[in-house]
Amino acid sequence: MNDQPLVSVIIPNWNGARYLPACLEALHRQTWAAMEIIVVDNASSDGSQALLQRDYPQVRLEALAENRGFAGGVNAGIRVARGEIIALLNNDTEAEPQWLAELVQALQAHPEAGAAVGKLKLFDRRDTLQSAGDSFRSDGLPAMRGVWQQDAGQYDREEYVFGGCGGAVAYRRTMLEQIGLFDEKFFFSCEDVDLAWRAQLAGWRCIYAPRAVVYHCLSATGGGVTASYYTGRNTLWVIAQDIPGPILRRHWREIVSAQWRITRDALRAWRGAAARARLRGQLAGLLSLPRILGQRRAIQATRRADLDYLESLLEKLP
Repeated sequence: MNDQPLVSVIIPNWNGARYLPACLEALHRQTWAAMEIIVVDNASSDGSQALLQRDYPQVRLEALAENRGFAGGVNAGIRVARGEIIALLNNDTEAEPQWLAELVQALQAHPEAGAAVGKLKLFDRRDTLQSAGDSFRSDGLPAMRGVWQQDAGQYDREEYVFGGCGGAVAYRRTMLEQIGLFDEKFFFSCEDVDLAWRAQLAGWRCIYAPRAVVYHCLSATGGGVTASYYTGRNTLWVIAQDIPGPILRRHWREIVSAQWRITRDALRAWRGAAARARLRGQLAGLLSLPRILGQRRAIQATRRADLDYLESLLEKLP
């Protein structure tokens, strides 16, 4: 254990008491011994804190006075974490026993990588992928590799990817110290995409470790109207502050077309609450662009990566 780097596993929680036992029990079965577990509770009202204090005294509870969202909760956990590797895990997941070990070993084998991510599969359909690492499309939309595909070994190769889903990913502390923590203005949705962009701009890679497997109860503690609003707003923020100018100029038609398609589809489904929330999010994103463009200058000033390399990361549309 003394030869193993300490991993701080941070679990943001908001009213997820019914999911926490499965998540924590799976962590206790991990083959990686050097681990601390931190649950950051975003002012839950479902007895989550009492559950943790009663049944899991070995878990460190960071109780927040208000709901600070995914980004704020995770950042609070990182600030008290002791590990040189920071692993994030959703509360509605179950990690296979070798999950942490595979992520750490991938980082050790790839010193140029600031992040490592594995396979995320559906909790109730364990042969189906949710993500084999994240990608970013040339039309400005984030995407999940292999989403909804049956896992038939097509993503069993270790390789570089754009980024990792914040629901199950590991980061080097040294990278986070360089590029900064999650941007708390995102609150919920796309904060991991923004961090992946900032890491790539600064020259850090993300390595995909296919044997690091986690099962996820999709949108168990988030989603619906909330996710639609923040995704609509935050996607525009990522485009505005993270994508380098030459790449934006090359793909602006695709980007505008994708946003218009989303708007059109939401207008057609106007009676649905999620569709209206997506439109509100897009409007909020547009109205806040002057402020976001001010932050863009600081982010782009950190770029060390070659533009051709960043272009190669984009998933090209047919």
